[in-house]
Amino acid sequence: MMHGPTDMWNDDNAIYEDGEWITWTEINSHLERLEFEHRFPHLDVNLVPIFQNLLSVAQEYNDLTGSHLQVYGDLGELYGAITHGIKLHRNYAQGSDGKIGNHFVEVKTITPFKKNDTITLNLKRNFSKVLIVKIDADYEVQSRMVDRKDLPKVKGDKLMLNWSDFASEPLESTIGQR
Repeated sequence: MMHGPTDMWNDDNAIYEDGEWITWTEINSHLERLEFEHRFPHLDVNLVPIFQNLLSVAQEYNDLTGSHLQVYGDLGELYGAITHGIKLHRNYAQGSDGKIGNHFVEVKTITPFKKNDTITLNLKRNFSKVLIVKIDADYEVQSRMVDRKDLPKVKGDKLMLNWSDFASEPLESTIGQR
């Protein structure tokens, strides 16, 4: 029987190695996992299902009620811990949200219901990096890490930034509902 190019990758054409069959589904699943781990080298795999569940609950609640749960800041911080390896401070710690190595990180989250993609940074806080996390209306999540030294200079203690200010930057991470 002749096989077309796509037929050869189905599970009927599994590989037999070391006394067991390996299917293409298993191989592809393993490759997807390796790609995911490559994209997120600091991945805390134990936090991923918690993040995905919390994101799903927020979306389901909004779909059902039209209102939003007050979880988006926590989702942004959890996302930073998962994708960037941020070691989060205890709740309500003053100064920053967490650390990456010797860098203090401020996490700012753009929520799915926000009318614009603007965040406000309090420059009195102690941070050397800011992670901007965007949760869009489809509950897809992406982020950009910015060094404080690269932020625009302003007079005063507040700096407003728009997500589009960083649109030319490559996305460092993107995960969401799968």
